[in-house]
Amino acid sequence: MELMEGPPEPSYWKLDGGRDQVVVLRNVSWEQYDAIDAARGDASQPLLAYLDGELEIVTTSQHHEWLKKLLSRLIEAYAEERGLRLDGFGHATRREEAKRAGIEPDEWYKTDARSEVPDLAIEIVLTSGGVDKLEIYRRFHVREVWFWVNGKIWVYHLVGRRYEARTESVVLPDIDFNGLERMLGASDEETDQTAAVRAYRESLKR
Repeated sequence: MELMEGPPEPSYWKLDGGRDQVVVLRNVSWEQYDAIDAARGDASQPLLAYLDGELEIVTTSQHHEWLKKLLSRLIEAYAEERGLRLDGFGHATRREEAKRAGIEPDEWYKTDARSEVPDLAIEIVLTSGGVDKLEIYRRFHVREVWFWVNGKIWVYHLVGRRYEARTESVVLPDIDFNGLERMLGASDEETDQTAAVRAYRESLKR
């Protein structure tokens, strides 16, 4: 599998512009993180990410949610057309005090019901800064992480104890990232998502 030239760490990305509201608090104890999480109740916002005492609090924009939903629908359409198992878990929280880490991705997926952790995490990145989410995913042994940044999908696959940037997916073999990027890049919030997914399905059949 071809290695992908990319930034050494996601925190170094230079973004065209950010629309999400991001706050990072430092020297936050696990108990404080737990209390902030509990204070949200059943609300889906803001999203929290915790790593070694740093707590990232993100309120996502409408554009963020639109991108996330369309990308997720395209991924799921690909799995259906290729006959692959793909179980989604939304942005369900995964956290563990012993690992000093917690995360709520834009989307989680499993390809095997026996997997103890999700195989694939999706992150839409519209605002720079924040905690090192790739390190959080490494601690939870997530096989693959995709970041959408500036119109491009960056793919990181876990090899041993570290992530490597790749040009192809192991979790969803043969998925065409260039095609996904073109579809997302050519769309905006006025786009009929259902029509876009339908067109993508037709392209997969050709």
